[in-house]
Amino acid sequence: MTAGGEQIFSSVAFKCPCNDLNFLYGMVFLLVPALALLLLGYILSKKMWKLLTGLWYNRAKLCGWKNLAVTCMAFFQISSTALVAPSSWIAVALLNGNYYECAMSGINVSLYNQHVCRDVNTDLDCATKLHMFPCDKRHEEVLRILRSQSQILGWLVITSVMLSSLLIICLARCNSPISYQQLKFWMAYAQEESDLMDLYTNKHAKELAERNLKSFFNQTDPENVITPSNKDWEKISSLYKFSTKDHFYSTLHRYVETNLEGDDGIRMVSVRSNEQTDNPAVLHFVDGGMVSM
Repeated sequence: MTAGGEQIFSSVAFKCPCNDLNFLYGMVFLLVPALALLLLGYILSKKMWKLLTGLWYNRAKLCGWKNLAVTCMAFFQISSTALVAPSSWIAVALLNGNYYECAMSGINVSLYNQHVCRDVNTDLDCATKLHMFPCDKRHEEVLRILRSQSQILGWLVITSVMLSSLLIICLARCNSPISYQQLKFWMAYAQEESDLMDLYTNKHAKELAERNLKSFFNQTDPENVITPSNKDWEKISSLYKFSTKDHFYSTLHRYVETNLEGDDGIRMVSVRSNEQTDNPAVLHFVDGGMVSM
């Protein structure tokens, strides 16, 4: 979608002005859509809002280097996902070359202009008239130089993004306290729980709304509908860290297992690992590949 959007912008909306605005115009088309995609990635991220909701209200929990480090790690993982679309936009735009060609033809650096024009045979003063070349196809050799520079940068961006992603994922997997198959199970569980949470939330909200409307219009006593308390909601909405000691796969899983009480009133835990090793905790964000702290 990002690549298709860039092609549409490049062919329909982008028109290099061929004046002193070349550099600003080209850089705006190259970077501003990438910034917009980054912000959109944050806006559409459920993990982002799960991390930020109530953060100021519970800011006392951030005190201490450990909690702050966990929060920063979670934000880093969210950012790594949000950066996919902006990186794709910049890479595709550089490979296309139109934005870079317009921007660099308007840069006011005489040394760079002379470097681009050093092998150009033309009657015009190339170094001072470079900003006019994107609108004048007679000087294709200059535009070819700028386009080749843009494509080189585009491939460098693609390579650097893929290499850094590979290194981060390898580092996370090497430091993971759980096995590959258990990690696959955790990813499947997290996805199923998220889908069912949306389903149950909508269903329960509908039942509560119907109960309230029925009571209002019929002027009858409301039926008893059990709704989790604020404290319960807070327990399943906090940032979760997986540990091989407890063997829980989410905050909801931990809440259900540790809040069940037996006949004697003692809290029971039905799922617990027999191992007592204190392995590093793992953040709940399993779908991004970077799961270890």
